[in-house]
Amino acid sequence: MVALSDFQRIGVGLVGFGLFFILFGILLYFDSVLLALGNILFLSGLVFIIGLRRTFSFFFQRSKMKGSSFFLGGVIIVLLRWPLLGMLLEAYGFINLFRSFFPVAFGFLGSMVNIPLLSKLLQKVGDSSSMV
Repeated sequence: MVALSDFQRIGVGLVGFGLFFILFGILLYFDSVLLALGNILFLSGLVFIIGLRRTFSFFFQRSKMKGSSFFLGGVIIVLLRWPLLGMLLEAYGFINLFRSFFPVAFGFLGSMVNIPLLSKLLQKVGDSSSMV
C-alpha cells in the first residue's frame, strides 16, 4: 500500500468531497452552487495531493494548453452561475487533458476480468437472461 502524507490524505478527502458535490449538483439539475463548490474542492484537493508546482506544470504544459483552457474556463463559467455551459466546457477540457490516460485506464479495467471473484460476478451478470 502506498504511504500518504497528511497533506495527501486531506487532498484525497477534498477530491472525494469535490466529486460528490459535482455529482450531486448534476443530479439536482445542474445546481450552480453545488457544482462550484465541487469544482473548488476538487481543484484544491488536487493541489494537496500532487503539490502546487506539479499541478501548475500539469495544467500549463504547452501540449495541454487547449484542454486546460477549456477546463479552467468551464470552472470559471460555473462560478459565474452558468452551470450547463460550464460543465460542457469542463467535460471537453477534461477529455483533452486526460486523453493519454484513457488507454491505460481502459487497459486496467480490461485486466480486471482476470480477478477470480470479479470474473465470476461479471459472468453471472452477463449470463442473466431476464426479459424485464
